[in-house]
Amino acid sequence: QVQLVESGGGLVQDGGSLTLSCVASGTIDRISNVAWYRQAPGQSRELVARILYGGSPQYADSVKGRFSMSRDNTNGTTLLQMNTLKPEGTAVYYCSADCHEDVGDSDAMKVVEYWGEGTLVTVSS
Repeated sequence: QVQLVESGGGLVQDGGSLTLSCVASGTIDRISNVAWYRQAPGQSRELVARILYGGSPQYADSVKGRFSMSRDNTNGTTLLQMNTLKPEGTAVYYCSADCHEDVGDSDAMKVVEYWGEGTLVTVSS
């Protein structure tokens, strides 16, 4: 099991920058994929960026070229550097992580997706 805690949200002006942090604790050595999502008021949650196991960062078209995601597997920290923020970027940002866990006493495994509580980012025009 893992626990995720996001931080770094706040108020920023149009065109400004902000860095979000997601700190994982628990069985961080069993985390495979990590991702950032966001949910604006009245809208569904959307994928912003992700890093699959052994892969490179992938970004939604809406943030490509402006956001940068990184992860440090040694300490379970995932960062999302957000540059040139726009008002449409106002949302609650969530960190997620896929964790591989044992099933009972067998050799079977399951993947559980964990979520943080989210951190609010407000971009003023």
